[in-house]
Amino acid sequence: MEYTHLGRTGLQVSRLCLGSVNFGPYTSEADSFAIMDRAHELGVNFFDTANVYGGAAGKGVSETIIGNWFAQGGGRRERTVLATKLYHPMGDWPNEGRLSALSIRRACEASLRRLQTDYIDLYQMHHVDREAPWDEIWESMETLRSQGKILYAGSSNFAGWHIAKAQEAAKARHFLGLVSEQSLYNLLERTVELEVLPAAEDYGLGVMTWSPLQVGLLGGVLKKESEGQRRFQDKNRELLESKRPQIEAYEAFCTELGAEPASVALGWLLTRPQVTAPIIGPRTMAHLESALDSLNVHLDEKALARLDEIFPGHQPAPEDYAW
Repeated sequence: MEYTHLGRTGLQVSRLCLGSVNFGPYTSEADSFAIMDRAHELGVNFFDTANVYGGAAGKGVSETIIGNWFAQGGGRRERTVLATKLYHPMGDWPNEGRLSALSIRRACEASLRRLQTDYIDLYQMHHVDREAPWDEIWESMETLRSQGKILYAGSSNFAGWHIAKAQEAAKARHFLGLVSEQSLYNLLERTVELEVLPAAEDYGLGVMTWSPLQVGLLGGVLKKESEGQRRFQDKNRELLESKRPQIEAYEAFCTELGAEPASVALGWLLTRPQVTAPIIGPRTMAHLESALDSLNVHLDEKALARLDEIFPGHQPAPEDYAW
């Protein structure tokens, strides 16, 4: 396993981050335990979750599963850099979501109970709260940090100007501010190259990428469909049909490379200088093992240029559209 620093911090994390969004709704507790144990065996020390994860099994279930895994001992918590998130409503009553001082305090305490730990390594805002002033947010995060309940703060799904506003407010308070941003980024969806990645680079934020396979479209979907292994419905089916020529070209190119499409998609993200770690969300042990193959994929300049031809990206703004 390769490791890197999370942004401008001294914290070392694995180049792949284990996501837990499937723990509970699609992956049983026992299978989730096995996946996390295997991740540690493979050197993955960076785990991501959120208080809202759990799907049909219920909000908070994914955190609860991780907490039950920690409770087994054996150094599981000590060997894990734990990231979780808050923002989405956890109930129907006021202040059960978003980023007021009250909501932040309650959300953190509830996550600590579910996770069966006394601190969170990386506490991320799942979305920007346009109604909460940054002084209120940062004062709350400073309090949690001084209490030892969180070590670092991060963002998720922020625009570039949200990152700038957050960091300037933190700077005025002499606070570390954000150390990471978690964004949608993959070969098919490269919008963050316009402003989010430049902002993250300028402010020294690490970048974690969610949906690295774009709901499976970059994981060899056409081959799987031809073999009867996968069927898409509704909006994912529409997206597949709108991108079919690109995906056909992509899978053909992966065949030329002699690599699995999923490994190439993850391997490409690992070549991006701003990316700290793609987030992999395995439902099964096989998915985890497959994701680790991306660390062995070598994409030279010619291969990267071909991927840019298939999936054109962006230059940083404003040059992308103004010059």
